[in-house]
Amino acid sequence: MKRFRGVHTALITPFTLSGLVDEEAMARIIDHQIRDGIDGLVPCGTTGESPTLSHAEHDRVIALTVELAAGRVPVIAGTGSNATSEAIRLSKHAEDSGVDALLLVNPYYNKPTQKGLFLHFKAIAESVAIPCVLYNIKGRTGVNLETETLARLANECPNIVAVKEASGSIEQMRSVIGRNLRDFTVLSGDDNMAVDLIEAGGDGVISVAANLLPSMIHEMIHLALDGDIAAARARERLLSPFFAACFCETNPIPIKTAMAHYHWCEETFRLPMCTLEDEAHRKLIADALAPLNLPWV
Repeated sequence: MKRFRGVHTALITPFTLSGLVDEEAMARIIDHQIRDGIDGLVPCGTTGESPTLSHAEHDRVIALTVELAAGRVPVIAGTGSNATSEAIRLSKHAEDSGVDALLLVNPYYNKPTQKGLFLHFKAIAESVAIPCVLYNIKGRTGVNLETETLARLANECPNIVAVKEASGSIEQMRSVIGRNLRDFTVLSGDDNMAVDLIEAGGDGVISVAANLLPSMIHEMIHLALDGDIAAARARERLLSPFFAACFCETNPIPIKTAMAHYHWCEETFRLPMCTLEDEAHRKLIADALAPLNLPWV
């Protein structure tokens, strides 16, 4: 059976005004996510500012997410790295913490070959016994996980069961879906392409926008999964200004700014992430969010 269908929220990591991980805010956010019907949680990904977390903080955020989720929804922990040995250490710790799966990003900066990608992901998958979700995002990592390499990994590593496809190419997404890999889940890494992916035969999204709008993203995705593409498209049109605004500057700056505006967290980042420019802030709040008439202020 396919695993991890639906909407999994790529969680922000809230910080206090002094720059520490805000565990109280994490608890509020995670409880709200689950109460609003989200299908799973993804801590320590791109949206969670994982590159600026220390190893101790990274381990703690994952363990705390498992603790706060308390088995109510799956937890897919971001444990990727550009060093295979580091990714293995992070992955083993996450497995020991009780996560349901790992999210493994393409190695960044060092730009490995397809052979290197294959050997990297294979080594991590063989170091753990839990499912692995590969995360293909060329724009962040400088290298594309080609469909042939992905298919080989899925066929040779039984616990590589899914991909978060964030190449930005619907053609690449269709090529992965078209391989008909057994019990393999294809998730969009982009909210604005999620309905397209599902219409092409995919399975859902790992969502940035769901940090703020879990019930609305859940409704859109599950309408599409249930075959009501027209209704899903109507929700997509309503939300598309917010999807665009979430990337008016580098993720997670806009989504964390929106979360702070509605008092879910402090508007605190770690350098080199910084606060949103004034005009982008105005467009995010006034143009993209105000028309949605959100119930909290």
